[in-house]
Amino acid sequence: MQTWFAEHPIVAYIVIFILLTYVYNRVFRVNQKLPIGKEIVLYLLMALGSGMLLIFQHDKLPIIQCLLAAVGLMLLVRVRYMFEARQKRKAAAAGKRQ
Repeated sequence: MQTWFAEHPIVAYIVIFILLTYVYNRVFRVNQKLPIGKEIVLYLLMALGSGMLLIFQHDKLPIIQCLLAAVGLMLLVRVRYMFEARQKRKAAAAGKRQ
């Protein structure tokens, strides 16, 4: 996988940018929207950061794999929260019936 991304740097850059954007939006973004100018600046800086991460990826560091692990862990936490919410709803419904 590492060599394939080294042979296809444009695809690697796009994957890094998408994963980085997903991680930012799920972890670091506050609930309120930013003004459009600040959004543009933010995404431009993330694009520059993705370029820097692409250099690290090209130097044989597992950047994409680490970002995929982070996204996988975030999805695992989301599934856990959904499971806990469902258990709480069931417990609340059982409490109302009694």
